[in-house]
Amino acid sequence: MSRRAVFVPYRPKTILNKYKRADHWFWTRYSAYPYLGCQHGCEFCYCREQKYSPYDDPTDFAYVIKVKENAPELLRRALSRSPVDVVFTADYQPAERKFGLSRQMLEVCRDLGFPVFVLERSALVLRDMDLLQEINQQAPSVVAFSAISTPDSPNHARVRQLEHLAPPVEKRFAAMEAFAKAGFLTGVSFMPILPGLCDDDANLEAVVRWTADHGGKFVLAGGLTLSDQQKDYFFGVLRQRFPDLLALYQRWYPPASYAPRNYPRHRIALRIRALCQKYGIRDRVPRPILPGDKRALNKRIVERLADRVYEMEIHQEPDYHIWAYRKAAWAIEDLEQNIGLIYQTMGLKGLQSIPNVGPLSGKVVEKMLVELQNNRTT
Repeated sequence: MSRRAVFVPYRPKTILNKYKRADHWFWTRYSAYPYLGCQHGCEFCYCREQKYSPYDDPTDFAYVIKVKENAPELLRRALSRSPVDVVFTADYQPAERKFGLSRQMLEVCRDLGFPVFVLERSALVLRDMDLLQEINQQAPSVVAFSAISTPDSPNHARVRQLEHLAPPVEKRFAAMEAFAKAGFLTGVSFMPILPGLCDDDANLEAVVRWTADHGGKFVLAGGLTLSDQQKDYFFGVLRQRFPDLLALYQRWYPPASYAPRNYPRHRIALRIRALCQKYGIRDRVPRPILPGDKRALNKRIVERLADRVYEMEIHQEPDYHIWAYRKAAWAIEDLEQNIGLIYQTMGLKGLQSIPNVGPLSGKVVEKMLVELQNNRTT
């Protein structure tokens, strides 16, 4: 007998997660979600890990849905006291049809002028196209979709067994195409790339091709992480459904290993980059910046530095080199002054006087500033 979902309304004291600065992956500064647990119940979901999950039994994650019934009020109160930046929000699992909290939270973002990043496995998000268009018109936003295989991928049937109640991927791509036609920046979160199931070249190309064919502008690729109770849970799923893969996963994810070891993550990332170039899209998300943002130039420089950091990572450059550029990006993100004025009045020495911007990274920033200036004048 199949298990039915149970909804548990409650009233948390807070809803908004605030970060010191925007992350360099989705460009989000805040996150807020109306539900705990997810009826989609993808077996590989990292949200079953102890630091994210309120459940002692990881199987409850897909069936005991905790509903934050005061989420919109909490979000309005928190955002009204916060600088405007991108909010990672919305959750279009089946519970949303019943409670409608994602829409109410988007209404708050619209009313207060906050851009959003919405990442979905469901076409239900199309229900709120009207509201998202209002948000996008005043604050450039992103609506992206999770997809890790396509119907013409060799292991698609096996992958679908691990996606539980998530809607068919064809519906996700159709929804993405609708948002692309409506003028949204959209694309695919290709996460997690499951070793032995999603990492073959045919599937990598299929996901990138489907993205481009349906109006997507980016594919973000990321690997599977397994920790504590989620690792035990996922190994149990493999033992039951795909015993031929269990030994491989046990080797790739030994005890105390969160990320895979002895696995070609960097080669796969480079392959995704090459495929994105082939199909005319990117393997990074362009940073949404509000019209009239006084720190727009700073943010464009940070975006370019973050792209360079990612490039160094996938080419396995030395950690000290990567961290130098990451710290420079953070310093410019935190900078209150317009970096263009600093360069205009003090030149390269002014750039190198910014904390964590050294002689080498200062010259790189100078080159980026000149390129951006030339782009504005051509």
